[in-house]
Amino acid sequence: MIARLRGRLVAVDVDAVIVDVAGVGYRVLVPAGAFPQRLGDDVVVHTHLAVREDAMTLFGFPDVAALRLFERLLGVNGIGPKLALSALATLGAGAVRDAILAEDAKTLVAVPGLGRKTAQRLILELGGNLASEAPTGATAAPVPADDPRAEVRMALATLGYDLAEISRALQAIGDDAPADAEALLRTALRTLAGAS
Repeated sequence: MIARLRGRLVAVDVDAVIVDVAGVGYRVLVPAGAFPQRLGDDVVVHTHLAVREDAMTLFGFPDVAALRLFERLLGVNGIGPKLALSALATLGAGAVRDAILAEDAKTLVAVPGLGRKTAQRLILELGGNLASEAPTGATAAPVPADDPRAEVRMALATLGYDLAEISRALQAIGDDAPADAEALLRTALRTLAGAS
């Protein structure tokens, strides 16, 4: 697997660069504007190699954090490499992370090809993980992997509730919430039924 390239920048396109490494030119798909270097400059590109039956494609990023976020996005059902790259190109890695942590589906749907349901799935599947990885000073508090609220969020989303309803229900329950996911889900459903 090709994980990193270091070489000379020999061509720049809107969504791709070509990096010459010891006489071999690697074409790498990148977020627009990610590499501001000029032709002939040395660059380091952190890469993800996507292998399909009919193609091998390199996706590249200027830093490891953007690469890791790209790979996290790929782990979400409905997000392929092109859509993940489009998200990073449209919003930037920091804004994608912030939108997921803030449960801001409206910002995420600004990405071409990313619909409301996929945006909600991104928030539900990645929110807790990104919060636990967030740098010091980030606004969202870490969510333990075994937190029953994460399981309840997924269950309520599967039942068709939107993120705003889910957040309101869990906030209404407060700190006196049941410790196990099943009891918490029943309590959240009663809260949502009462709000109707």
